[in-house]
Amino acid sequence: MASSIIRTTNLSSLPSIPALSSTSSSPFSSIHLRSHHHGAVSLCTAEKFRVSCSISDSSPLPSHSHRRRPDYIPNRISDPNYVRIFDTTLRDGEQSPGATLTSKEKLDIARQLAKLGVDIIEAGFPAASKDDFEAVKTIAKTVGNTVDENGYVPVICGLSRCNKKDIETAWEAVKYAKRPRIHTFIATSDIHLMYKLKKSKDEVIEIARNMVAFARSLGCEDVEFSPEDAGRSEREYLYEILGEVIKAGATTLNIPDTVGITLPSEFGQLIADIKANTPGIQNVVISTHCQNDLGLSTANTLSGAHSGARQVEVTINGIGERAGNASLEEVVMAIKCRGDHVLGGLFTGIDTRHIVMTSKMVEEYTGMQTQPHKAIVGANAFAHESGIHQDGMLKHKGTYEIMSPEEIGLERSNEAGIVLGKLSGRHALKDRLNELGYVLDDGQLSNLFWRFKAVAEQKKRVTDADLIALVSDEVFQPEAVWKLLDMQITCGTLGLSTSTVKLADSDGKEHVACSVGTGPVDAAYKAVDLIVKEPATLLEYSMNAVTEGIDAIATTRVLIRGDKNYSSTNAVTGESVERTFSGTGAGMDIVVSSVKAYVGALNKMLGFKEHSSTLRKNPSEANKVPA
Repeated sequence: MASSIIRTTNLSSLPSIPALSSTSSSPFSSIHLRSHHHGAVSLCTAEKFRVSCSISDSSPLPSHSHRRRPDYIPNRISDPNYVRIFDTTLRDGEQSPGATLTSKEKLDIARQLAKLGVDIIEAGFPAASKDDFEAVKTIAKTVGNTVDENGYVPVICGLSRCNKKDIETAWEAVKYAKRPRIHTFIATSDIHLMYKLKKSKDEVIEIARNMVAFARSLGCEDVEFSPEDAGRSEREYLYEILGEVIKAGATTLNIPDTVGITLPSEFGQLIADIKANTPGIQNVVISTHCQNDLGLSTANTLSGAHSGARQVEVTINGIGERAGNASLEEVVMAIKCRGDHVLGGLFTGIDTRHIVMTSKMVEEYTGMQTQPHKAIVGANAFAHESGIHQDGMLKHKGTYEIMSPEEIGLERSNEAGIVLGKLSGRHALKDRLNELGYVLDDGQLSNLFWRFKAVAEQKKRVTDADLIALVSDEVFQPEAVWKLLDMQITCGTLGLSTSTVKLADSDGKEHVACSVGTGPVDAAYKAVDLIVKEPATLLEYSMNAVTEGIDAIATTRVLIRGDKNYSSTNAVTGESVERTFSGTGAGMDIVVSSVKAYVGALNKMLGFKEHSSTLRKNPSEANKVPA
């Protein structure tokens, strides 16, 4: 299925794919795969059973570590097989309803993306609001100037529409990075020209050419151009406008399937045709940006890379507008698993061991929960419940797994050798958290330890899922404006549900309120409202049990909208959109979990409000970068 999805028709420009043979010469012929149950087996033998994403399970390095990330040059890549990873979680991903991020959360995610090794971080749409501008600027000043021992530092990119104000704003935000990029776009399909832009094709070409040249004139040497809705645009017109922006100074041409309408064979052909017919195309890097409206974004992205694109635009967990974007973890692991075998030797610079941690951080900060069957990072991705599957796994993992969970930073709890309970100490907890990918400072570890002990007193065995829920509740929370101290609930069939809630404000002062409601959660939320005095509408409420059993930890997610206006500009439509704020909570008491989630959402909204008002009152604060 995988190979047929990425096959295109009549693509004369496609690289040839080497035939696989057990007798063919290979630099890996003497390397062995490690099996947990059966010791070492030769690679050629193992390949009869599975396609392995890594050559050696014992190697701590990514499978493509023998290939060096090429030095960064904006308009070309010295290694023809290297694929740049352009992450737009902080821009396109944040446009998902309810995925509003605070400036601190954006900075945390940007730092984690740098650990992951993404080549380009699209940090936001600076013209959307002052908050977005400041967040991009802060990321450019910090993450965009943190160079590792190998000389790696991510490109920091800001999105802009094709107008001078947007481009100037984007440049003001990203220019502090060592490698700044402006990404500008304008629609090119007939339906967009007629109904959205109300402009002729010649007018749009003139705008695109002038705005790319304007971006270069500001001093930006790395300019990306996107013809929005390229998937539905006339081919000859695409070749013409792309040729003109190349002459104007564009260094990357991004080809977006904006509405997710193309099939893999069509999208691969589109990239091949652009590569074959656009004047000056040899002087730029071709990129893809595929939406997931038909569930084909990953397949289309791989097809585009197979046809010659050497940058792919993706998001963590595939989040984004409507049905989302191509998922970073899916695209990267597909290239890692099949790059040598099917894709002509393609590889990336991603350190896949950070995938799980990055996925979890984005999930918790955005409140966009990942479905259990999500490829690579879903809760069931490495779970085997069928008896036949379990039998096969016990005999050889390769029977049902094409990659090991350790490759993406996931440890199996039943193989770790550590079982945590009420007698476990701080050191055992820290070691297990490190194995799960969480590196906490002393303060965070201390707070988490006492939460862990409280749970362990009530459960015989604390699972990895329990630990992850506790970490999320302690670490991935917005900065506290209000903190839940205590609460008492009375409910049942004999009378009204009543709630008493005690909160502490940012100065440590305690506030108590009582309320009645239609149920315990309603009563508790009304008591919180009496204290916080910030009107908000509850849009969504959901709860899940982390593990099986009556003693499971409950995780709650809420989505709220402030009754006062918190708005920003949508990059694609230009419309002013109301921001919504999510919150999560975890606890063995479902009402406590629910209140924590609600207070977390309010904290995010209040923190956003406070930051906005600070910028309005004191613009000079915009130039300060938080530690």
